[in-house]
Amino acid sequence: MSEIPTVTLNNGVTLPAIGYGVFQTPPEETATAVETALKTGYRHIDTAAAYGNERGVGEGLRRAGLDRDEVFLETKVWVTDYGYDQTLHAFDKSAAKLGVDVLDLLILHQPMPQHFERTREAYRALEHLLAEGRVRAIGVSNFMPRHLDDLMDSATIVPAVNQVELHPYFTQPAVRAADTARGILTQAWSPIGGITHYPGWGAGRTNVLDDPTIAAIAARADRTPAQVMLRWHLQQGRSAIPKSTTPSRIAENFDIVDFTLTGDELAQLDGLDTGRRGGPDPDEKDPAEWDLEIPEA
Repeated sequence: MSEIPTVTLNNGVTLPAIGYGVFQTPPEETATAVETALKTGYRHIDTAAAYGNERGVGEGLRRAGLDRDEVFLETKVWVTDYGYDQTLHAFDKSAAKLGVDVLDLLILHQPMPQHFERTREAYRALEHLLAEGRVRAIGVSNFMPRHLDDLMDSATIVPAVNQVELHPYFTQPAVRAADTARGILTQAWSPIGGITHYPGWGAGRTNVLDDPTIAAIAARADRTPAQVMLRWHLQQGRSAIPKSTTPSRIAENFDIVDFTLTGDELAQLDGLDTGRRGGPDPDEKDPAEWDLEIPEA
C-alpha cells in the first residue's frame, strides 16, 4: 500500500491525513486493534480520555515496536477536567495512561457552552502545555463557528485542529468555512457515517454506507463505499479518523491512495448532505451532566 499523505498544521507540525480511531472500542480489544493498525501502516492514532481506552492505545503502540516519533498521537480532554489546573492534570493522566512524555495533539472534547469560562481556562492550559513543549499542537473538537469566535476572544493561539462529525450526509459547510478562515484543519470523526446509532442520538438514521450514489461511484472506481468517502475527505484537504476493529476493514480504510475521484464525483458526494447529525448537538445538552468522570492514571 502507498503511504498516506501528510497535512501541515498552522504551527508547522505535520500529521498523516488518515488516522486510526478507537471510539467505542472496548478497552480489552484496543491494544490488538491499535497494533494491527500500526502494522498495516497507519502512523496516526486518535483516542480520548472519555473513551476509557488510552491504556490500550499505549499498549498497542508498545507492541507495534515503532519509535515514538514515528506515530502521531492525539487525545482529548473531557469536560469534567476543564479548568486551568484540572486540564494540566488531565494531560498528566492521559500521558501516563498512554505511556508517553509528549503528546502530538491535545484537544478539548466539547465546547461546553453552558460553562464556557471553564472551556476558556482549559484552553489556556493547553496553550501553557504547548509553550512548555509537552504537546506539539493543540486544538478543539465539536466547535461550531460561534464557539470558535468565543474562544478566540481570549485565546492567544489559534487551534490547529477542529475535530467534528463530518461525512457525506453531514458536511458541515459553515464549520469548514470558519476553520479555513482561521487556518484550522478540519478533522472528521465518523468520516464514513458509521456512527448511525450514537447513544441517545441518531436513532433510525440511514447508513451512509448504503447510499446508492456512493455505491455507483465505488463501482466505477472498483473500490468500496468506505474507500470512496475517505478519498473524498483526502482530496478536499481534510484529516479523517475511520474506526474499525476488523483487520480487513482496517486495511481497506488505509488503501485509498491509488485512485482519484473526479470533480463531478466529489460534487455528487457534497450534494448528499442532509444537514442532520448522527451524533449529539454540542449546544443541545450540558456534557458535564453526562455522568462521566475520568479516573486517575
